Amino acid sequence: MRVAEFDYELPDELIAQEPLPFRDESRLLVIGRHETGLAHRHFRDIPDYLRPGDLLVVNETRVLPVRLFGHKTTGGRVEVLLLRPVVEGRWEALVRPGRRLPEGTRVEFGPELSGKILSRTEAGGRIIEFEYEGRFEEVLERIGHVPLPPYIKRDLPAEERDRYQTVYARHSGSAAAPTAGLHFTPELLEKVKAMGVSVVSVVLHIGLDTFRPVKVENVHEHRMHSEWYSVPKASSRAITETKRVGGRVIAVGTTVTRCLEAAAGEDGTVSPGAASTDIFIYPGYKFKVIDGLVTNFHLPRSTLLMLVSALVGRERLLEAYREAVRMRYRFFSFGDAMLII
Repeated sequence: MRVAEFDYELPDELIAQEPLPFRDESRLLVIGRHETGLAHRHFRDIPDYLRPGDLLVVNETRVLPVRLFGHKTTGGRVEVLLLRPVVEGRWEALVRPGRRLPEGTRVEFGPELSGKILSRTEAGGRIIEFEYEGRFEEVLERIGHVPLPPYIKRDLPAEERDRYQTVYARHSGSAAAPTAGLHFTPELLEKVKAMGVSVVSVVLHIGLDTFRPVKVENVHEHRMHSEWYSVPKASSRAITETKRVGGRVIAVGTTVTRCLEAAAGEDGTVSPGAASTDIFIYPGYKFKVIDGLVTNFHLPRSTLLMLVSALVGRERLLEAYREAVRMRYRFFSFGDAMLII
């Protein structure tokens, strides 16, 4: 299976550069897993496709502003993108310009944060030890920048930061938002619950691998980077009970899908607990847990497009994408949504 089989044409003007004024006014393209045809709706209509006994699973990760700008103490601008904490005060990061940041280089990010390059990583990044007062996350919230995907050609003003967080974001640790959940409002979630649909949570902290292109020609040769996830006991029990009574488990986003499928045994039982996963889902994969998926539109040739193709079929998904282009849907992180049910 070749990566080129997951390509499609997208006019640049359909790449959403900013969020809509109201979350649930996004459009919703509905695809039946076992039916033909498409439906064009709005996200606020999603209750029409749910039924009592269904279970929505959301990702409560919160995006950290992990993009930092500073300068070397010897002069020269520096950009740092934090990937993951190693130990308290030390992070793995991508740095720019890499060739001018050898081990021992000191970097100032402002009066409340500085760092020292300790070592290189095998992937070409750096281990940085930071010096700061108080809680590191609070320092980041004050001086860091949100690492928006490269296809968004604008900075995110401070007043728009909340629009790149879901309304249920609780646990800081992601470099990107679980964008399928950006369409939900508190009112819409309450409406869903009132009709007998349960909502439970997991956490999967999204790494920058979600932005990286697939560089191999053969899908089977691609390797995913590992991401940390956690499944609470209550969520595990709810999934088991939903399956027992014949309800549907509907993942809100590809991150939830990866989390649940990674945590599941061959019998579909989702184990509670925390772990890391590099699961790569593409056509031919047999889903053990999810019955439906809420998702955004994904980049051509991306692992996320491959995951969704595994659920609904590559040809059918690309046909739906062509229809979305024809109907002028908005694409990617700040764009419209799909429901596969």
